[in-house]
Amino acid sequence: MRLFVLICVVSLVACTPSEQVPAFDGMKFRTKLSKVDKQRDQFMVTVYKTSQSLAGAREAGRYEATKYCINQYGTSDIAWMSGPDVEDSGLTITNDELQLRGACKF
Repeated sequence: MRLFVLICVVSLVACTPSEQVPAFDGMKFRTKLSKVDKQRDQFMVTVYKTSQSLAGAREAGRYEATKYCINQYGTSDIAWMSGPDVEDSGLTITNDELQLRGACKF
């Protein structure tokens, strides 16, 4: 059921204009997702202006990764190497940019 709801949300967001980016913890974050070593399943998500809200930045990164995996593989399952659920001290934050890394499970 949770996957169904997530798919519906992602589908709706995909159809909305880019200026209607969802807010996380009341803030909007710019994100960038890149493939790692040109492998489609491996990715790195960068969330900018993390200092606005660390909790919001974590969720913005998770959202971008989930959206990517659903679009690429039809699943929201992610194996995180450096994910949003680690302790604050375990996060990679440089120059106010949070970096998350994972792989879509398929």
